[in-house]
Amino acid sequence: MPLKLNSQAIQIAVLLLPPAPMLSIAGIDTILGMANTISDAPLYKLQYYTLDGSAIPLATGGHSPQLPALADTRAIDVLLIVSQTPPFANDPRLTQLKTLLNDATSVGAIDCGAWWLAACGVLDQHRATLRWPELRSFTATFPSVICTQNIYEFDRKYFSCGAGAATLDAMLALVAKQQSLALAEQIAESLCIERIRTPETRQRTSHAVQLGQRQPKLSAVLQLMEANLEEPISSDELARHVDLSRRQLERLFKQHLDTLPARHYMQLRLERARTLLQRTGISVVQIGLSCGFSSGAHFATAYRAHFGLSPRDERAAFSKS
Repeated sequence: MPLKLNSQAIQIAVLLLPPAPMLSIAGIDTILGMANTISDAPLYKLQYYTLDGSAIPLATGGHSPQLPALADTRAIDVLLIVSQTPPFANDPRLTQLKTLLNDATSVGAIDCGAWWLAACGVLDQHRATLRWPELRSFTATFPSVICTQNIYEFDRKYFSCGAGAATLDAMLALVAKQQSLALAEQIAESLCIERIRTPETRQRTSHAVQLGQRQPKLSAVLQLMEANLEEPISSDELARHVDLSRRQLERLFKQHLDTLPARHYMQLRLERARTLLQRTGISVVQIGLSCGFSSGAHFATAYRAHFGLSPRDERAAFSKS
């Protein structure tokens, strides 16, 4: 049976924001290119852009070739926002992006693209997702966005996905919606993709989930730590929660995570603080308090000992990058 496909080429504008992830770019190119090849018709016309028409850094090193600037989206059917990192606090590029989003008919966010959309204020009360290491900070920064851990999400005008292989899944879902499920299945089969994953598929499981059945007590402690970054629980109390002595808990951590409970807990809090420093405009003192440090001085000392620079220097360095 012949495929029932759209007769007009769908115009796709891919806006690359630095650093651009090559794996996601390859996923977009591969799925939409194969849609054209298998159907023997120009279903998709793809064009890459940057905001200012310059070459941009690639996540794998080096730079992209010089690309045209995206000045208008009114003739575009789908705008794809692709970046491996979120914008920094008060990023001036967001003003230009907001203008482009106002005229866009359909917008996809790849990798960390959803952070850029949320920072522009367009994802409130929308389901969205992004690369899994940023999920916790994204949720805290944008409480009005319905953030999920799924590989991709479609919600009205906007869709989003995680990094890497999740791009393939989102692009296959896009082809199924715009063309036909049969074509998406043919593309997947050609790429030896066993099945087209549904959006409910989770991106990743945490340490706590991975260890859940094998080490339920260690898993329970990890979940307690992750849920109590603002008011840390002592190692003795964590051990009591799972009916272990402090010494037994330390042996579990050393055996399975090659660290001690207090050190792991401190690392979780400092990594959370680092993300907030880089991605938000929250004051340094407030970030320290929200990550369980009793004072600005305590936070600065712990941060410098772990990362080799002060919280303020971290924020300044990231803003310049």
